[in-house]
Amino acid sequence: MAELGVREPETGACRPSAAAAAMPSQQLFRALVSAQWVAEALRAPRAGQPLQLLDASWYLPKLGRDGRQEFEERHIPGASFFDIDQCSDRTSPYDHMMPSAAHFAEYVGNLGVGATTHVVVYDASDQGLYAAPRVWWMFRVFGHHTVSLLDGGFRNWLRQGLPLSSGKSHAVPTQFRATLDPTFVKTYEDVKENIESRRFQVVDARAAGRFRGTEPEPRDGIEPGHIPGTVNIPFTDFLTAEGLEKSPEEIRRLFQDKKVDLARPLVATCGSGVTACHVALGAYLCGKPDVAIYDGAWMEWYMRAQPEEVISEGRGKTR
Repeated sequence: MAELGVREPETGACRPSAAAAAMPSQQLFRALVSAQWVAEALRAPRAGQPLQLLDASWYLPKLGRDGRQEFEERHIPGASFFDIDQCSDRTSPYDHMMPSAAHFAEYVGNLGVGATTHVVVYDASDQGLYAAPRVWWMFRVFGHHTVSLLDGGFRNWLRQGLPLSSGKSHAVPTQFRATLDPTFVKTYEDVKENIESRRFQVVDARAAGRFRGTEPEPRDGIEPGHIPGTVNIPFTDFLTAEGLEKSPEEIRRLFQDKKVDLARPLVATCGSGVTACHVALGAYLCGKPDVAIYDGAWMEWYMRAQPEEVISEGRGKTR
């Protein structure tokens, strides 16, 4: 399924649904590429088909890891570092909310991404992929569909003993144009209204304990729990023990087991809008490319919702 003249990546996906198949072909650009495919693309670049790797490593502060510092110590040759916190709405009280189209365009243009660039995003998390799907989703929200994820992330790249580089990014800045597709982004008001209307299903990608309210949230002042009516599929359920993405057939069963209907509208949430994008990726691999993200996620919901709108087996919200 190679579109827009970009060479065929080798990682497969299941046949798209009839609705997805009717969409423009660029909507179904290959979401995953293998480490071997990237290594070969770096060895033998194709004229007119620029490839730009982006390291989107980001970690919760309590992990004590610095994604940019680790990038400068070692990364895939030719990669640039994508800082999720920098490329965000810095005026929002919530973490790494979506930037404006102009901000995104300037930011990724400075990382060497242009209109014809095939972007491949990865991160160096222990899980294989953690934050990278957020950047994959952001590109699609802003109208750039020639974007893929490195299956297994940097963890798999290292395991295969593939080439490494070090130092800061040295991309050649280029022009990039971004146009926001608002259908990909849900607000607090959208999700609140949906509690009654049930216009869309909501899947929460946090760990089960945080969803249930029995394990702490990683952010101070935020208690665990979930939005009424949501379903829990932890983002790690989409990954194998090796950190690779599960097959579309396995992912489809995952949704079916949680009674999530991929023929109906679907919105994903999590703690701050990062791991929710694993839900969007999983659905995309099953032929559903239109999953929206509740960008404020649990952080915003907890801060703004009424106590009865915080479902928890633990402390919940008392005022």
